[in-house]
Amino acid sequence: MDDESNVTYITLNGYVDVQKYRYLYFCIMFILFILIISFNVTIVCLIWIHKNLHEPMYIFIAALLVNSVFYSTTMYPKLLVDFLSEKQIISYSACLFQFFLYYTLNSSEFLLLAAMAYDRYVSICKPLHYPTIMKKTRMSILLFFSWSVPACHVTVPVILSAETKLCNFTIKGIFCNNAIYELQCVQSDALNLYGLISLLDLVVLPMVFIVFTYTKIFIIAYRSGKEVRKKAAETCLPHLLVLFSFFCLSVLVSIARVEANLSETARLIMTLQMFSYHALFNPLIYGIKMKEISKHLKRLFCPAKII
Repeated sequence: MDDESNVTYITLNGYVDVQKYRYLYFCIMFILFILIISFNVTIVCLIWIHKNLHEPMYIFIAALLVNSVFYSTTMYPKLLVDFLSEKQIISYSACLFQFFLYYTLNSSEFLLLAAMAYDRYVSICKPLHYPTIMKKTRMSILLFFSWSVPACHVTVPVILSAETKLCNFTIKGIFCNNAIYELQCVQSDALNLYGLISLLDLVVLPMVFIVFTYTKIFIIAYRSGKEVRKKAAETCLPHLLVLFSFFCLSVLVSIARVEANLSETARLIMTLQMFSYHALFNPLIYGIKMKEISKHLKRLFCPAKII
């Protein structure tokens, strides 16, 4: 629908009983938003402040948590506004921007996890060459491509969609994802093919690489001594927990999108979990399982107990 200023608005109809539970929804999501920002920023600041954490492994952890902060700050404000609004609408240009940020930051997560897997692979399988391989330059390149490659991939469908005529103005959801293609009058085969290529580049290949590197790590650790196995367990377990939770959550969200028999309430809850669970889970895992980070957290919050 076009208003007097010729702006196209999209209705988001995935909210269940929002009129009845708007304040409950708002309070829960606002508290989660504050916790997500607090948890992630705290660990990022610790890594930034303490020089003994200025190592590639911790820098990649900080990058992953910064990615969660970006993701939350781009998604939560709109959610909170919608909970308090009489109509849940978004302009088409803002919808495309949200689409861009959503897929860029989610894809960056896969690539950052792949970079972390590579870092652990070099550290455990090639420890003598680790200082020369994982220099600041290579680490910076990995971080740069982890964010720039997804951004370039997602820019193409955003530009093409911006020029496409719309025949539908309602999205069955609470945010703008690939459901925007259903708004278009003509489904583009080129966009569908490009989406498959992007899925291969940004999700499948990083996952294959991660499985390959951790398989090599497990083989080397199994054949090596106790110290190598201990190092592998201490530094790889948190990454594997984060990876496993991210994979399970992605599968869960995919099921929620395609399962026709799923109730609207269940679909809403699963979607809200996508916005909350992973961003809360990551800093907790790294704060508890990473020895050096845990030590600094204890000094920060329980200084009297540190001798």
